[in-house]
Amino acid sequence: MKIAILSPVAWRTPPRHYGPWEQMASNLAEGLIARGADVTLFATGDSLTQGKLAWTCPQGYEEDRHADAKVNECMHISYLMEQAHHFDIIHNHFDFLPLTYSRLIGTPMVTTIHGFSSEKIVPVYQRYNHVGHYVAISNANRHPSLHYKATIYNGVRPEDFAFTPAPDDYLLYYGRIHPDKGTYDAIQIALQTNRQLLIAGIIQQKEYFDEMVRPYIDDDQIRYLGPVGGAARSELLGRASALLHPIHFDEPFGLSVAEAMLCGTPVIAFNRGSMPELIQDGRTGFLVHTVNDAVAAVESLKQIDRYACHLHAQENFTTGRMTEDYLKVYRSIG
Repeated sequence: MKIAILSPVAWRTPPRHYGPWEQMASNLAEGLIARGADVTLFATGDSLTQGKLAWTCPQGYEEDRHADAKVNECMHISYLMEQAHHFDIIHNHFDFLPLTYSRLIGTPMVTTIHGFSSEKIVPVYQRYNHVGHYVAISNANRHPSLHYKATIYNGVRPEDFAFTPAPDDYLLYYGRIHPDKGTYDAIQIALQTNRQLLIAGIIQQKEYFDEMVRPYIDDDQIRYLGPVGGAARSELLGRASALLHPIHFDEPFGLSVAEAMLCGTPVIAFNRGSMPELIQDGRTGFLVHTVNDAVAAVESLKQIDRYACHLHAQENFTTGRMTEDYLKVYRSIG
């Protein structure tokens, strides 16, 4: 089976630190290659893969500020579509824009819907409902007006996230710094429990960082580490006593949640979006509604078995599980 994986071109695939859609495109591509599939990854020119790499953009436009995002995206998507007849399956990780080609090519296109940036993009998905072969990354993120082939959870590479049975005492916030992700709330939880908080992630909204986060950073109790990727990511997640995930939106999945649990680290999350599908309340972490609830949960962390967290993630959120589930979708179309 010849498969084309269409990754976004905001960041390198896999990303150096941030880029969850690029990370999933990479994880799936490498998982398919390991199972003998003939995979061509359409991504940036500096991307890494064991398969074939096809590209028009040398770097991601978030890393090359001289690049025009729309021009790069247009060139990138059309480059694949012009070669569509060479593939048995096109797997789109690029959101809605590639769907506009789907009636112009003969190759079936699977589209993983990683989330809806706005309700305004839904009409595009609706227009291609019967040819799009949509996959949701959680049941919580299924849109009632769309037809889905399956729900397939994102898969984490288990070899990248080692189980850590004995953590340090710090709490961790890992994610983009943005009001939706609740960085300020994580700080308040740490202050009220008198625990150290390490903050890692890109600053996505500078005004929020300057007004709501920076004033609390003292490089002692509250520390900002910047973006953290590679092996340091696993170590940081694994050594945390808990990952704080106080989100203020209905998150479609939450990659750091799965990664933390794979390391054995429980997660304290606001109970929104997909969090009940990822976290077993009281067993692999706690689902809470307020900062005060989260403070109480921090005090209850000792009742969590870290190996149970690891097993839960290993059974449900690995690349192996994800790859097999996608292969079933491909076969059902072919």
